[in-house]
Amino acid sequence: MNRNLALEFVRVTEMAAIASARLMGRGDEKAADQAAVDAMRTMLDSVECKATVVIGEGERDEAPMLYIGEKVGSGNGPELEIALDPLEGTTVCAHGGYNSISVMAIAEKGKLLHAPDTYMKKIAVGRIGKGIIDINESATENLKRLAEAKKCRLQDLTVAVLDRERHTDLIEEIRSIGARIQLIGDGDVSAAIACCEPDAGIDMLLGTGGAPEGVIAAAALRCMGGDFQGILQPRNEEEIVRAKAMGVDDITKVFTIEELASGHVMFCATGVTSGNFLDGVQFTPWGAKTHSIVMRSKSGTVRKITAEHHFDTKPRY
Repeated sequence: MNRNLALEFVRVTEMAAIASARLMGRGDEKAADQAAVDAMRTMLDSVECKATVVIGEGERDEAPMLYIGEKVGSGNGPELEIALDPLEGTTVCAHGGYNSISVMAIAEKGKLLHAPDTYMKKIAVGRIGKGIIDINESATENLKRLAEAKKCRLQDLTVAVLDRERHTDLIEEIRSIGARIQLIGDGDVSAAIACCEPDAGIDMLLGTGGAPEGVIAAAALRCMGGDFQGILQPRNEEEIVRAKAMGVDDITKVFTIEELASGHVMFCATGVTSGNFLDGVQFTPWGAKTHSIVMRSKSGTVRKITAEHHFDTKPRY
């Protein structure tokens, strides 16, 4: 993949972020999500590539745009696969909360897991924790290993966990060993990436969230040198059938970070509302400021970009 494509794709997340940020705190999740989808779809057509959406807003009969299997890009250039979430943290944005982002992972054809829209049990850590985690072990064991690797006390570690009833036992276990917890309302992609950001204050992500978001998070951590493991958690027979139709034969398989996102991977995200590692969109009299991150696994380069968008010289979203 041409490295310059990374900067083309971040323009896509920037426009999606600006569009959805206009609806921050308005209480309308559908409108915020649709605004992000529309802007992202429009911008994708300007990128010189032949890409297929392998993780998107849904399947063809469920989403008006950016559905799984949709062809995007100009139609010229390299064949790519894209995993995207125009607005990760839809509820967060609609209620004016923290950590909503517009996000994309890009890889060569056949290099991203085609994950069904089901749940996934996840564990994510930053660079220091790479190679020491085991999703089949308890939270206690994984946190002990991480504390040893970081040469710190268990009480110094902070674990991000989605604030869901299904995590009651997990939360109690983490509390029982003295580790700290940051409960998140939505957006576990942001929390996974924050594990690699020294100043973000998160050491590990644990719990069950969306499988598509797991692939996107794995792509980001590939670029940043972190680690990730996931196990699909289908809720019914229909989701098992769908997973097998998408090429997942063993539902109990532990997917490593390389199996979720392999080869040369690019990742970009733009903050919609402010969070652990990205500031949100700031509107100004002349336009808007955005804060983005762009990464490539091949080089390990991580770029943080602050951009000024002047609406008198570009489309108004």
